[in-house]
Amino acid sequence: MREDFREAVLAVAALIPPGRVLAYGDIAELLDAGGPRQVGSVLSREGGSVPWWRVIRSSGEPPACHGRRAWTHYLREETPLRGSVEPDGSGYRVRISQARWQPDDAGWETLDALRNRLAAGASQAKQGMSPGHGEVET
Repeated sequence: MREDFREAVLAVAALIPPGRVLAYGDIAELLDAGGPRQVGSVLSREGGSVPWWRVIRSSGEPPACHGRRAWTHYLREETPLRGSVEPDGSGYRVRISQARWQPDDAGWETLDALRNRLAAGASQAKQGMSPGHGEVET
């Protein structure tokens, strides 16, 4: 996975304010790169440095296997929820329609810069490809 994509995903997760969330796919869409699984992969490996509990499944379910830990963060941040936590960490969901983060002007500026950096990196990577790696030698 490209380093610039990893950094961009972590930067977006860090932008989400307390009490707000984004789905994995929301982050991919905001970055115009990757998809929900790629975003999830970054967060599963390196999400400890950012508020990982603010990035959830599109169904409103918390990150897999972290429901109990996420629950305490959601309560502290007053994130809109429905249901209550079960011993295994299931039983509740974030009310994503109420909690989904909408960037302000400063957030959009940061997102634009991240998208531009990703696009430039993709362009450079494509130009640096050698034949046999997706390009045809003429």
